[in-house]
Amino acid sequence: MGLLDTISSPEDLRQVPADRLDDLAAEIREFLVDSVSRTGGHLGPNLGVVELTIALHRVFESPRDSIVFDTGHQSYVHKLLTGRHDFSKLKKQGGLSGYPSRAESEHDIVESSHASSSLSWAEGIAKARVLAGEAHRHTVAVIGDGALTGGMSWEAINNIAVERDLPLVIVVNDNERSYAPTIGGLADHLAALRTTRNYERMLDWGKTTIKGTPVVGDFVYETLHGVKRGIKDIVYPQQGMFEDLGIKYVGPVDGHDEAAVEQAFRRARAYGGPCIVHVITEKGRGYQPALDDDADRMHGIGKINPETGLPFEVAGRIWTDEFSDEMVRLGKERPDLVAITAAMMIPVGLDKFAEAFPERVVDVGIAEQHAVTMAAGLAYGGMHPVVAVYATFLNRAFDQLLMDAGLHHAGVTFVLDRAGVTGSDGPSHNGMWDMSICSVVPGLRLAAPRDGDQVKSQLREAVEVDDAPTVIRFPKGDVAEPLAAVRTDGSLDVLHDAVEPQVLVVGVGAMCPTALQVAEKLEAQGHSTMVVDPRWVLPVPADLVRLARTVPHVVVIEDNLVTSGIGVAVAHELAEQRVPAQVHTFGIPKTFPDHASRSQVLEAIGLTPDVIGTQLIAQLSAHE
Repeated sequence: MGLLDTISSPEDLRQVPADRLDDLAAEIREFLVDSVSRTGGHLGPNLGVVELTIALHRVFESPRDSIVFDTGHQSYVHKLLTGRHDFSKLKKQGGLSGYPSRAESEHDIVESSHASSSLSWAEGIAKARVLAGEAHRHTVAVIGDGALTGGMSWEAINNIAVERDLPLVIVVNDNERSYAPTIGGLADHLAALRTTRNYERMLDWGKTTIKGTPVVGDFVYETLHGVKRGIKDIVYPQQGMFEDLGIKYVGPVDGHDEAAVEQAFRRARAYGGPCIVHVITEKGRGYQPALDDDADRMHGIGKINPETGLPFEVAGRIWTDEFSDEMVRLGKERPDLVAITAAMMIPVGLDKFAEAFPERVVDVGIAEQHAVTMAAGLAYGGMHPVVAVYATFLNRAFDQLLMDAGLHHAGVTFVLDRAGVTGSDGPSHNGMWDMSICSVVPGLRLAAPRDGDQVKSQLREAVEVDDAPTVIRFPKGDVAEPLAAVRTDGSLDVLHDAVEPQVLVVGVGAMCPTALQVAEKLEAQGHSTMVVDPRWVLPVPADLVRLARTVPHVVVIEDNLVTSGIGVAVAHELAEQRVPAQVHTFGIPKTFPDHASRSQVLEAIGLTPDVIGTQLIAQLSAHE
């Protein structure tokens, strides 16, 4: 039995002798590589926080003390140390979530896996403790340097700075990257702090002088009020940034020296007010394939060979690839095209564009709000920006989409990757709200490509629009085979035709294959059915309204929130135009689907051809 097998709670961890902690760290890394290589998951981030997490649970007493993980993809070690050792179904239906989950453990607090929110959560929790007379209970936020690029983090810091007695510790896990290397002024500042690791040692060596007199480290450090900052500002003028804001700063600390991290945490806990502990870690630590290759490729992985770090199967072509290649082609044709992303250059497929046109790509960090408003400014200046983000992260910039892009008729194209059900990444990563959000923006035009060919052609159409925001959205995973139209009817692609149809089925984007299968089931029961792909679904096309006048029933199938999606928009438009057809809507219910594969989620919510077909046949029969 290894050390890890003996740990089912933080109390057990605190009983492990200090001289065995390096052995425990090695066991944990071996466990992570072995387990995550079998299931897929976030490997690199967790390999980097092993000692940090051990120290957290030895110094702070969860759940009495609250530990909040920003984003939460680095919580695997936390799960192990709080008794969750079965990783066999990680991120799969019925198994452990890839993020903190309140249903799994009392040690988990924040389930949302959107970045930069941990400091606000932590301030709220810590303030609640004080108001309840429980100031002895500490709150710890673990946030990466990448998440610190998000504006919400700095809104929180601005408020935390005036809470002088708040029992709050902010752990900055500085590994110089989020999905990719962290960029921006803050990244430069943290990099400079790393170069002054030996600052206190310099004082001890007496190499710093005041008015020509050598300084003895302990004397200056402990007894000369105000001198410490003066010396620090000489060595590196901006090192006092956090303390100048009113927050105690400890560090930088070697994040792989468990004893040093523990000592830093104990100092922070004893301080009695907000304190930042700056911990330097290495993403992918201890796993040579990650260190030899690209640590970002090991950020989130599928099943891999643990010996080589290579995937067992060669990845097929995905939806993102279609966008990526077409952006490069468009970049060659249009010098006004500018690409923007929020710390996800590779995941959203802009890396090729960045290689070809480095001067025309901007990575703003985890700052979607800034990305959208900056894009509006670029459009005003004569450029055509393409903002590429995950669909779920558009939620974070709704106000900017509405007031900066929409109100100002800005010619900005938004490309939403991983739209619809994404599955294994859990409830906060499903892209199930984007069409609902976009539907309330006046003038916005939204396209939902049904296959890779449509991604390319509709992207071209989108960037031609210079007087309104445009949106292209597509799902995660392997791209669908091209689905040719049998004919066009105005702006609509007819995918399945019928003479005098009784039912018009509208497939939205990736749900077009499902719409065709539903049509087969309806026709098998004697219901003549036509299937169309509107291509541009917002605003509701006039040609769709025209065609709806010819049938008694219109069916809309989409992978968006059904209560406020395209189906609702179609029903409203038909009512406005006094079209008598009955509208049947099928989409994602107003819930947060649990993590599972995409197909399992679709099955669970009834968004499959069999379920939709059965329900429709019953509804049509009721109206005969």
